[in-house]
Amino acid sequence: MFPRSQLPAWYRSRLIELCVVTAGLLLVLSFAPQGWWPVALLSPAVLFLCWQGASPGRAAWLGFLYGFAAFLAGTWWTFVSVHDFGQAPAVLAGFLTVALAALMAAYYALLGWAAARWLPAAGTTRWLIGLPAAWVLLEWVRGWFLSGFPWLSLGYSQADSVLGTLAPLGGVYGLGWACALGAGALVTLLREDLPRRAAAIAVLFALFAAAGAAARQAWTQPAGPPLQVAMIQGAVGQDEKWLQTQLEPTRELYLRLTEPYWGTDLLIWPEAALPALLHEEIEFLETLDARAREAGSELLMGILERDPRDGRYYNTLVSLGGEPEIYRKRQLVPFGEYFPVPGFVREVMRMMSLPYSDIAPGPPDPGPMTLAGVPVAPTICYEDAFGAQQRVFFPAAQLLVNVSNDAWFGDTIAPHQHLQIARMRAMETGRWMLRATNNGITAVIDPHGQVVARSRQFEPEVVIGAVVPMQGMTPWLRMGDTPLAGAAALLFLLAALRRNSAGR
Repeated sequence: MFPRSQLPAWYRSRLIELCVVTAGLLLVLSFAPQGWWPVALLSPAVLFLCWQGASPGRAAWLGFLYGFAAFLAGTWWTFVSVHDFGQAPAVLAGFLTVALAALMAAYYALLGWAAARWLPAAGTTRWLIGLPAAWVLLEWVRGWFLSGFPWLSLGYSQADSVLGTLAPLGGVYGLGWACALGAGALVTLLREDLPRRAAAIAVLFALFAAAGAAARQAWTQPAGPPLQVAMIQGAVGQDEKWLQTQLEPTRELYLRLTEPYWGTDLLIWPEAALPALLHEEIEFLETLDARAREAGSELLMGILERDPRDGRYYNTLVSLGGEPEIYRKRQLVPFGEYFPVPGFVREVMRMMSLPYSDIAPGPPDPGPMTLAGVPVAPTICYEDAFGAQQRVFFPAAQLLVNVSNDAWFGDTIAPHQHLQIARMRAMETGRWMLRATNNGITAVIDPHGQVVARSRQFEPEVVIGAVVPMQGMTPWLRMGDTPLAGAAALLFLLAALRRNSAGR
């Protein structure tokens, strides 16, 4: 109705807010299951544009709106987990879902405030140095601060893009930096003069050229003959999994699905495959152990464990058929496996579908498990989202294994996002990933992050495949995320120092 320069201030302000909310909502399309990876460059670019000229307070508000929209759209499945399967009241589940989105949005509010307070108002220093560096630094902090929540880190969106080949170099945060840098280059093309546009084109060319070069580099090599594997997906619904009447049918289901595959090198049952505690199933486990030894197989299975010495519960992996080994989950799910709240609140919020909610973390620096003669880096469910924690298994580990129970997510986008996260771990380490889930998506993933075999969801199935143990260290395995975060902090500082300089 009005020319842009004549728009009333209130109307212009609401229009900008609508733009950042829309950009945040659309960001989820860059992740699985849609996987429209260019959106991961376009969405932050819109936010960068809307931040231009904003005061620190205004930029913080716009950043909050963007982050809140992005996480509400990208993690709405937490309501399903807490309400549908956790049996929490809808009001409480809704509050926790909104609170999670608001907490994550605070990071983007801080980013906007810092950019407005310390970075140049425009120019290549802002778009190509300051904002991309600040973005990756905040994502890195989000991955560990207050136990961390790295879900929806921007780099995961690039699992199927040309840029994804950079994962062995910089990990998921390096890919996030590449996306933010691409977003800054797009803004430069729109806002700056010809020389700076040329610099933006050069940056985009360099990103994709580097990705092309990385694709031709073999970071890891085979360490032995292929391993035959079979992963058993029981597809037991979360709403019935922990019923006492379900224990014997669950045993029979997994035995029936496993029977044709005895003799396979490695068999894997998912997280907490049996709805019981380890000490309650000793006789059954001894039978499984004997059957595995007879067949020449090893069986890895998830089960909950109670330590008789201190009464603490653990989410555990146990191996049968060879030298017995145990791995205890280290990174626990807040409000799922433990409640960081006072006792009286915990009683109200306890998820009744999982009787043993107060899980204790395992030791922080475990060695790899040895399965079928191969050193393996194990993870349980959500902890595979914490890539840096898996570096403790290397260089010894030659294979990745993740067991999960994505039944908590129902028929939402979360299982697809979780599979994408697992694919990134394979890409970062140059190893095969075996991902065994209770009700999907069970998958065999190659060292380039490609899914070579997978199950359907919500169906009892067995996924079989041959995987090759791999050795060698990718640059990311050698260095981790800390040098990248340090470089980002240094570049942001340098950009801030140029705030008042004449040359932008």
